[in-house]
Amino acid sequence: MRNNTILSEAGRGLANHVLPARACMAIVLLAALPLSGAVTGTVVNGTTGTPQADASVVLYRFGQGGMEAVANTKTDAQGNFTFAQSPAGPGPGMVRVEVDDVTYNRIMPPGTPTTGVTVRVYNATGQAGAVKIAKHMILFQPSSSGPMTVNETFLVENTGKTTWVDPVKGTLRFYLPAAAQDKVEATGAAPDGMSVPIPTAKTAVPQVYAAKFEVKPGETRFDLNYSVPYTAGAAYAGKIATQDENTYLVAPSGVTLEGAGLQDLGEEPKTHAHIFGLAAQAYRIQLTGAAEGAGGGAGPATDAGAEQPESSGSRIEVIPPRVNNKAGLIVGLALGILGLGFALLYRAQAPAAQESNERGRG
Repeated sequence: MRNNTILSEAGRGLANHVLPARACMAIVLLAALPLSGAVTGTVVNGTTGTPQADASVVLYRFGQGGMEAVANTKTDAQGNFTFAQSPAGPGPGMVRVEVDDVTYNRIMPPGTPTTGVTVRVYNATGQAGAVKIAKHMILFQPSSSGPMTVNETFLVENTGKTTWVDPVKGTLRFYLPAAAQDKVEATGAAPDGMSVPIPTAKTAVPQVYAAKFEVKPGETRFDLNYSVPYTAGAAYAGKIATQDENTYLVAPSGVTLEGAGLQDLGEEPKTHAHIFGLAAQAYRIQLTGAAEGAGGGAGPATDAGAEQPESSGSRIEVIPPRVNNKAGLIVGLALGILGLGFALLYRAQAPAAQESNERGRG
């Protein structure tokens, strides 16, 4: 936009002093060309390492009204695609490609090139393959008056070359305490996309649920949000339904967490959240205090009787922000991420510090 303004001003000056009206119009049209340029690119199959032919490609633009489809096409034999227009507008554009009923996205922020765009896709499989839960964080946010909000974040790594899809059994198991009354909000964020609501369903195992969302190569993030009754000092028990490489219990500032079998990893210096490592598949803890800024009462917005939508596992929509009634969730996730960073740093430094102390004793 700034470049267009400069060119337009230059065009006016030339028209007033040298060029006739037609020449001025030509300059104005040239200035507008970048906004109507083509979008070109190639779709590459990361599973086979070859171009993806005959794939459905849709061009989107984002604006105040949300996400809007601009045009659609298919790739040629070499995996190439071309759109004659760009996603004009103040927001970013996006190219979405669908393969095996799974979509892959390439966001184009304003000002970035819209030609030579590469979109990497993968074949889908019903087998988990090289998928693991690298990190699992559980953040407890007791309220001074009302229930306790629990936020769980799973960082799932797929180091393979296929996308794991299981719309029946789901791709993530999680434990939901009976006190949550089957009410849980779940979102998933693929490596190439934004966080979107995802459906959950009960499994044959009591209090164990399944989240239905595809796991693409790279890192996929699952977030759960639910509420349970809270009484300061009362025992609270939970289970881990997954095989995590690292599990952390996080208590925000203002909350004291105690329990057997926990590894105290210390306090995150910036937010003062306290981090505990958990090696077992279950925990029993006591919590006292209240999370700073946590009010009373706002639990998950999903009603127990509400029908969960079937997961396509491949659609993206812009979800309007619900900041007012989700401030606790936003703060909680931020604390969890910061806490995890501190935990990893602590683990990396602890062996070196121990070795230094042993040398000092010698």
